Parts: sequence; structure tokens; C-alpha cells
Amino acid sequence: MSDVTSGDHNDLADRLDQVVADLDERSFDLLREASAAGRGRPDEDRRLAQARRAVEKAAHILRGAAGDD
Repeated sequence: MSDVTSGDHNDLADRLDQVVADLDERSFDLLREASAAGRGRPDEDRRLAQARRAVEKAAHILRGAAGDD
């Protein structure tokens, strides 16, 4: 069983925030490389941005759930 009180998922939300930061870093690296090579926005960056939004939304939902009792 878990020691986490029902509805308290801030630890998971914090971990998701770190994933968002990691996705940002990869996205910036891709954009930097594309810019240096004179290319447009890579498709991979679009996928990373979509994943970032989803993870950010999940963190927000977990934080909001603590006050929804």
C-alpha cells in the first residue's frame, strides 16, 4: 500500500514537471541544430511539443485533484 493520502499527488506532478523540462531541453537542441543547418522546424519538435502539452496537463490535473474532495 502507499503512504500517500488520497488526492495528494504533488510528488507525481513534480516528477512530471521535470519531464516537461527534459522535453523543453530536447526541443531546444533540435531547434538549435535545425537553425544551424538552415532547416525549418523539424517534425520531431512538433511531437515533442505535443508530448510537453500532454505532460503539463497531467501535472496540472494531479495538482488540481488535491482540492477536489
